[in-house]
Amino acid sequence: MSDTATTQILAFIKGRFPDVEIDASQDIFALGFVNSLFAMELVMFVEKTFSVTIPNTELQLDNFRSADSMAALVERCSAAVAV
Repeated sequence: MSDTATTQILAFIKGRFPDVEIDASQDIFALGFVNSLFAMELVMFVEKTFSVTIPNTELQLDNFRSADSMAALVERCSAAVAV
C-alpha cells in the first residue's frame, strides 16, 4: 500500500475534522465522521487526486472505512489501469 496515498487521504480527512486525532487505520464510519455527502466527497477526492476511476463494484463501504483501505483501493484501481 502506498504511504503517499495514505498520507494524502488522511490529510484530506483531517482537513475536515482538524480537532480530532485520527490515524490511517481508524474506521471513519464507526467514528461517525461520514455522512452521505462526505462519502461522495471522498470518492471524488480519491478519483481526482490519484487519477483513477473507481468502478461501481468497488463502491463498497469497506473500501472507504479508513485511509489505509482507501489507499489499497487506489492501488487496485491504478493496477487495473496499468494492465
